[in-house]
Order: sequence, then structure tokens, then C-alpha cells
Amino acid sequence: MKQMTLAQGTFELHRKPTRREKFLSEMESTIPWTDLCRVLAPYYPQAGNGRPPVGLEKMLRLHFLQHWYNLSDPGLEEALYESESMRRFAGNHALKKL
Repeated sequence: MKQMTLAQGTFELHRKPTRREKFLSEMESTIPWTDLCRVLAPYYPQAGNGRPPVGLEKMLRLHFLQHWYNLSDPGLEEALYESESMRRFAGNHALKKL
């Protein structure tokens, strides 16, 4: 089991959600992810001889984060390291796939 940080332990019980967390939560429930992925799947690269592509939904979520927060590729990677709410939105293992 991974050890919890101080922020995840006692502090987490007493904090209020940030504007970013509220916005991402609203986008999570508003955007029809399954339908959107179904429409885009025929145009998304499939696994083949080269490096396997990142999952479509994860890539779509990362693209939206870049657009909403005006981030470059390196900027998004840095934001994912710094923001728990962005990591949660993109999928907890987003950094392992980048």
C-alpha cells in the first residue's frame, strides 16, 4: 500500500473543492464520453507495429485539458504533475502513458 501524504490525510477532510475541481467534475458528468469515443474511434490510430497509442478517451481528456487551460504539451505534463484534480480527470495513470 502506498503511503498517504499529509495533504491526502488530515487536510483533505477539511478543505473545500477548488473552482478547477468543480469545473472538471461538471465536465466529467456533462460530456458524453462514450458517445464521443464511439464517433472518433474509426479515425484514431490502432495498435500495430510501432508504439501502442494512448487510449482514445484518455487522449481526448488530455486534449480538452490543453484546450480549456491553454497548455502546450510540456505545460500539460507539468500541470498533471502539480494538479491532483487534473490527474483524476485525465485518469489516475495519465503520467505513466505520456
